[in-house]
Amino acid sequence: MLLFWKKGYEAASIPDLLDVMGISRSSLYDTFSDKQTLYRDALEHYKNGSSNKQTILEQASNVRDGILQFFEYHINSAYDTSLPGGCFVTNTATTLESPDEQINVLIQTSFSDLEQAFCELLEKGQQSGEIDKTTDIQTLSYLLLNLHQSINIMAKTGQNPERARKMISLVIASI
Repeated sequence: MLLFWKKGYEAASIPDLLDVMGISRSSLYDTFSDKQTLYRDALEHYKNGSSNKQTILEQASNVRDGILQFFEYHINSAYDTSLPGGCFVTNTATTLESPDEQINVLIQTSFSDLEQAFCELLEKGQQSGEIDKTTDIQTLSYLLLNLHQSINIMAKTGQNPERARKMISLVIASI
Protein backbone atom coordinates (compact mmCIF):
# COMPACT_ATOMS: atom_id res chain seq x y z
CA MET A 1 0.00 0.00 0.00
CA LEU A 2 2.73 2.46 0.98
CA LEU A 3 4.63 1.85 -2.26
CA PHE A 4 1.54 2.52 -4.38
CA TRP A 5 0.71 5.54 -2.20
CA LYS A 6 4.21 6.96 -2.60
CA LYS A 7 4.89 6.14 -6.25
CA GLY A 8 1.44 5.78 -7.76
CA TYR A 9 0.16 2.91 -9.85
CA GLU A 10 2.25 3.49 -12.96
CA ALA A 11 5.62 4.07 -11.25
CA ALA A 12 5.32 1.12 -8.85
CA SER A 13 6.95 -1.66 -10.86
CA ILE A 14 6.37 -5.35 -10.34
CA PRO A 15 9.99 -5.81 -9.14
CA ASP A 16 9.44 -2.94 -6.64
CA LEU A 17 6.27 -4.60 -5.37
CA LEU A 18 7.91 -8.02 -5.10
CA ASP A 19 10.80 -6.51 -3.16
CA VAL A 20 8.58 -4.61 -0.71
CA MET A 21 6.24 -7.54 -0.20
CA GLY A 22 9.04 -10.10 0.02
CA ILE A 23 7.28 -12.56 -2.28
CA SER A 24 7.93 -14.18 -5.65
CA ARG A 25 6.33 -13.17 -8.92
CA SER A 26 4.29 -16.38 -8.97
CA SER A 27 2.99 -15.70 -5.44
CA LEU A 28 1.92 -12.21 -6.47
CA TYR A 29 -0.02 -13.53 -9.47
CA ASP A 30 -1.43 -16.52 -7.59
CA THR A 31 -2.71 -14.29 -4.79
CA PHE A 32 -3.78 -11.13 -6.63
CA SER A 33 -3.94 -12.23 -10.31
CA ASP A 34 -2.49 -8.92 -11.50
CA LYS A 35 -1.08 -5.54 -10.48
CA GLN A 36 -4.46 -3.82 -10.93
CA THR A 37 -6.12 -6.16 -8.42
CA LEU A 38 -3.30 -5.64 -5.94
CA TYR A 39 -3.71 -1.88 -6.36
CA ARG A 40 -7.46 -2.09 -5.76
CA ASP A 41 -6.90 -4.21 -2.66
CA ALA A 42 -4.30 -1.73 -1.35
CA LEU A 43 -6.69 1.17 -1.94
CA GLU A 44 -9.53 -0.69 -0.22
CA HIS A 45 -7.24 -1.47 2.73
CA TYR A 46 -6.32 2.22 2.99
CA LYS A 47 -9.96 3.30 2.80
CA ASN A 48 -10.96 0.87 5.56
CA GLY A 49 -8.13 2.09 7.77
CA SER A 50 -9.04 5.74 7.35
CA SER A 51 -12.59 5.34 8.63
CA ASN A 52 -11.43 6.60 12.06
CA LYS A 53 -11.76 10.17 10.80
CA GLN A 54 -15.44 9.72 10.01
CA THR A 55 -15.99 8.27 13.47
CA ILE A 56 -14.87 11.65 14.87
CA LEU A 57 -17.76 13.29 13.00
CA GLU A 58 -20.26 10.61 14.01
CA GLN A 59 -19.38 10.86 17.70
CA ALA A 60 -19.02 14.64 17.92
CA SER A 61 -20.83 16.28 20.82
CA ASN A 62 -21.29 19.47 18.80
CA VAL A 63 -20.77 20.59 15.23
CA ARG A 64 -17.89 23.02 15.52
CA ASP A 65 -15.82 20.82 17.85
CA GLY A 66 -16.49 17.76 15.68
CA ILE A 67 -15.38 19.52 12.51
CA LEU A 68 -12.34 21.01 14.25
CA GLN A 69 -11.31 17.62 15.70
CA PHE A 70 -11.83 15.95 12.34
CA PHE A 71 -9.65 18.45 10.51
CA GLU A 72 -6.97 18.44 13.21
CA TYR A 73 -6.72 14.68 12.86
CA HIS A 74 -6.78 14.99 9.07
CA ILE A 75 -4.13 17.71 8.88
CA ASN A 76 -1.86 15.77 11.23
CA SER A 77 -2.27 12.65 9.07
CA ALA A 78 -1.87 14.45 5.75
CA TYR A 79 1.34 16.13 6.90
CA ASP A 80 2.77 13.10 8.75
CA THR A 81 6.33 12.80 7.45
CA SER A 82 6.41 9.07 8.13
CA LEU A 83 3.75 8.61 5.43
CA PRO A 84 4.02 9.32 1.69
CA GLY A 85 2.03 12.56 1.93
CA GLY A 86 -1.51 13.58 1.22
CA CYS A 87 -4.09 10.84 0.87
CA PHE A 88 -3.84 7.62 -1.13
CA VAL A 89 -7.44 7.99 -2.41
CA THR A 90 -6.90 11.63 -3.44
CA ASN A 91 -3.59 10.75 -5.08
CA THR A 92 -5.35 7.99 -7.02
CA ALA A 93 -8.16 10.31 -8.09
CA THR A 94 -5.73 12.93 -9.35
CA THR A 95 -3.03 10.78 -10.94
CA LEU A 96 -4.44 7.57 -12.34
CA GLU A 97 -4.99 8.06 -16.06
CA SER A 98 -7.85 5.63 -16.58
CA PRO A 99 -8.92 3.91 -13.40
CA ASP A 100 -11.01 0.82 -13.81
CA GLU A 101 -14.65 0.89 -12.78
CA GLN A 102 -14.02 -0.69 -9.38
CA ILE A 103 -11.42 1.95 -8.54
CA ASN A 104 -13.77 4.70 -9.73
CA VAL A 105 -16.50 3.34 -7.47
CA LEU A 106 -14.10 3.12 -4.54
CA ILE A 107 -13.04 6.75 -5.02
CA GLN A 108 -16.60 8.00 -5.46
CA THR A 109 -17.80 6.03 -2.43
CA SER A 110 -14.98 7.39 -0.32
CA PHE A 111 -15.87 10.97 -1.27
CA SER A 112 -19.63 10.53 -0.92
CA ASP A 113 -19.32 8.74 2.45
CA LEU A 114 -17.29 11.62 3.86
CA GLU A 115 -19.65 14.23 2.43
CA GLN A 116 -22.57 12.33 3.97
CA ALA A 117 -20.84 12.22 7.37
CA PHE A 118 -20.36 16.00 7.23
CA CYS A 119 -24.00 16.43 6.23
CA GLU A 120 -25.30 14.25 9.07
CA LEU A 121 -23.29 16.22 11.64
CA LEU A 122 -24.53 19.51 10.20
CA GLU A 123 -28.13 18.21 10.27
CA LYS A 124 -27.71 17.40 13.97
CA GLY A 125 -26.42 20.95 14.41
CA GLN A 126 -29.52 22.36 12.76
CA GLN A 127 -31.76 20.21 14.95
CA SER A 128 -29.95 21.28 18.12
CA GLY A 129 -29.97 24.96 17.13
CA GLU A 130 -26.17 25.21 16.73
CA ILE A 131 -26.60 26.00 13.04
CA ASP A 132 -29.16 28.31 11.52
CA LYS A 133 -32.02 26.39 9.90
CA THR A 134 -31.57 28.37 6.69
CA THR A 135 -27.96 27.22 6.20
CA ASP A 136 -27.56 25.16 3.05
CA ILE A 137 -25.95 22.14 4.68
CA GLN A 138 -25.66 20.22 1.40
CA THR A 139 -23.42 22.93 -0.02
CA LEU A 140 -21.56 23.31 3.27
CA SER A 141 -20.92 19.53 3.35
CA TYR A 142 -19.57 19.73 -0.19
CA LEU A 143 -17.33 22.64 0.81
CA LEU A 144 -15.93 20.65 3.74
CA LEU A 145 -15.30 17.66 1.46
CA ASN A 146 -13.42 19.93 -0.95
CA LEU A 147 -11.39 21.47 1.87
CA HIS A 148 -10.47 17.93 2.93
CA GLN A 149 -9.26 17.15 -0.59
CA SER A 150 -7.39 20.43 -0.98
CA ILE A 151 -5.53 19.81 2.28
CA ASN A 152 -4.41 16.46 0.85
CA ILE A 153 -3.00 18.15 -2.23
CA MET A 154 -1.38 20.99 -0.29
CA ALA A 155 0.25 18.47 2.06
CA LYS A 156 1.59 16.54 -0.92
CA THR A 157 3.21 19.73 -2.24
CA GLY A 158 4.82 20.60 1.09
CA GLN A 159 2.69 23.58 2.06
CA ASN A 160 2.67 24.82 5.65
CA PRO A 161 0.08 22.93 7.77
CA GLU A 162 -0.55 26.07 9.85
CA ARG A 163 -2.16 27.68 6.83
CA ALA A 164 -4.58 24.73 6.62
CA ARG A 165 -5.39 25.08 10.33
CA LYS A 166 -6.11 28.81 9.94
CA MET A 167 -8.31 28.11 6.92
CA ILE A 168 -10.34 25.54 8.86
CA SER A 169 -10.67 27.92 11.85
CA LEU A 170 -12.02 30.60 9.54
CA VAL A 171 -14.55 28.22 7.99
CA ILE A 172 -15.68 26.90 11.39
CA ALA A 173 -16.14 30.44 12.71
CA SER A 174 -18.45 31.19 9.80
CA ILE A 175 -20.72 28.18 10.43
